[in-house]
Amino acid sequence: MADDSERVPPPFPESEQRETDPADGESDEDSDDFEGEDIFTGNSQPSEPKKDPLPPAAPTTTSSNTKTNGLHSDDEEQDIFAEATVELALDSPLNNRKREPAQAKPSAPGPSLTVTGPSTLKPPPAKTFEELEEEEEKDAFELNIAVTNPEKVGDGMNAYMAYKVSTQTNLPMFKCKTYTVKRRFSDFLGLYEKLSEKHSQNGYIVPPPPEKSILGMTKVKVGKEDSSSVEFVERRRASLERYLQRVVSHPSLLQDPDVREFLEKDELPRAVSTQALSGAGFLKMINRATDAVSRMTIKMNESDIWFEEKLLEVESEDQHLRKLLSVVETLVNHRKELSSNTAMFAKSVAMLGSSEDNTALSRALSQLAEVEDKIEQLHQDQACNDFFILAELFADYIRLLTAVRGSFDHRMKTWQRWQDAQTTLQKKRENEAKLLWANKPDKLQQAKDEISEWESKVTQYERDFERVSATVRKEVLRFEKEKATDFKNQLVRYLETLLHSHQQLIKYWEAFLPEAKAIA
Repeated sequence: MADDSERVPPPFPESEQRETDPADGESDEDSDDFEGEDIFTGNSQPSEPKKDPLPPAAPTTTSSNTKTNGLHSDDEEQDIFAEATVELALDSPLNNRKREPAQAKPSAPGPSLTVTGPSTLKPPPAKTFEELEEEEEKDAFELNIAVTNPEKVGDGMNAYMAYKVSTQTNLPMFKCKTYTVKRRFSDFLGLYEKLSEKHSQNGYIVPPPPEKSILGMTKVKVGKEDSSSVEFVERRRASLERYLQRVVSHPSLLQDPDVREFLEKDELPRAVSTQALSGAGFLKMINRATDAVSRMTIKMNESDIWFEEKLLEVESEDQHLRKLLSVVETLVNHRKELSSNTAMFAKSVAMLGSSEDNTALSRALSQLAEVEDKIEQLHQDQACNDFFILAELFADYIRLLTAVRGSFDHRMKTWQRWQDAQTTLQKKRENEAKLLWANKPDKLQQAKDEISEWESKVTQYERDFERVSATVRKEVLRFEKEKATDFKNQLVRYLETLLHSHQQLIKYWEAFLPEAKAIA
């Protein structure tokens, strides 16, 4: 039975019927694959142009069918994948994304959809300068500096004031978390001299120290204890504290070793040559430098209008601040005079009340004198607030604006050095041309060496100018931001003191009103 079943011939008529059936085109191709390799080896070349372009998934399907049948050609498989490889190499990710809606099919995705190269990844957007500054503020460090306990050291004209400088910080650059040192006024001037010498020429804005007052210090030295001497000492102490706070708030100055030495070291070497940096001498020195820059033979052709506009803004703001400071000083004197007159009025009213026979009227006048004494103290406190909050703020920023102008002057000096180098280089080239014309080969090599030297100098000076310009721009932007913050804080503080003063004034008059009504 087994032999008979194996001898049964295959159904040839059915296979022929499938070959001649025009409705079954796919079965026709499959049957051709089963017929044998010899038949389709010769027909593969003419039938290939009639095939439709295969989608990206077609090479995978074809290779799967041929491997299943066991009848495939290595050359044909390599050609198919070579075309697919070329198509992947020529198609950019942008083109692939454009063709995705048209080529999307339920079948397995092609190689072009699964390959993700570095060019398809979107780079993160660049952060703005404000965002970077906000990140820096988030990583804020703790650095608190206080200047307290001014005390007189020595007697006579050799006496000086020593100040206690206390530092609290968590910065790793400091060896300890707390420091307490004694510093005299010349030490502060010496710190500014060192910082200015190293950083001003690079375009940085170095905060200037407070002015040196010969008259005020002379009163302190001779031992004249009055209100003006006490006010002078307190004014200098507050100015020195603000000066140090501005220095350590500068990111570049804080890294300076002289700053850390000033805050940490117990004893400092005596500062010398500080006379030119004090008081009017400091302003005269800056003004002389500014005049020297303005008298330069070559006028600077400003390529960036930003610097020209900012310099005009700084000069205009300096003039307005000086006028405002003059008005505030007049206001302070007015409040002091008002306080003095109020005290005199209180004494006169008290004397009148003591001589009055009417008991109710006498008591009311005595209460009025007490109210006027309290109001006199309010006027005196408000005069101090006007001076220490507003006047000192304006005076500080007048000095800071002078330092800002100094940074613009250093930028102009750097530009002038670059222009001088270009002029010298041009002369060296003209000298080389003359030597060539005169046929002097013995001096020609030296001229070429000088030209090469000055070309490198011109390149270096140009880089220095660009670097200083970038630093000045960054420094001015930082200065404007800090100025806005300082003015806001001080104005809010000043308004709070005014509000408190007026509330106390209302409270005093409301308490006195029943006494006035009780007069029979």
